[in-house]
Amino acid sequence: MDRRGFFKLFSIAASIPLINKVASGGQKRVEMSQIKRGADLGVVYHCDFPQEDRFRTMLRNIGNHLSVYDFNPMKIKIVVVAHGAGVKFFMKDLSGSPWEKETLKLQELYEEEKSLATYGVEYYICNITIQRLKLDPNKFNDLIVLVPSGVGAIGHLQSVEKFAYIKVQ
Repeated sequence: MDRRGFFKLFSIAASIPLINKVASGGQKRVEMSQIKRGADLGVVYHCDFPQEDRFRTMLRNIGNHLSVYDFNPMKIKIVVVAHGAGVKFFMKDLSGSPWEKETLKLQELYEEEKSLATYGVEYYICNITIQRLKLDPNKFNDLIVLVPSGVGAIGHLQSVEKFAYIKVQ
């Protein structure tokens, strides 16, 4: 392949995530087969609970977990999988949702999530939950990745990618 062909192929490949994002209404989507560990150790945190203090504890635990591995995403990959009530912590706006009367500090949560994302933490949101609750995918923050099923993603991460499983109680 000549240099021009290489750059053409590279530009096409680089545009795939953008096409994927545009085609899915603003949110990135992945299939189970696309989920890979890519680090020495993989850990999945399960978020299906409605308590904000519990969610904040989970984020603090993730930060502590990363610190043990020098915040190095090549040493550890952490994925948060949210479904059910756990998806609300990744929304920009709760209007039109079952939680619209709650007073969550969504921008503050987003800043904490974004800070962890700089160290490779990924946030997978269950598409079944979005469809079942008739949630607008565009009301979710830009950090999330839609997966076909939250529990399906957890099962895949544990069995295929050998991720450890943690759920904050």
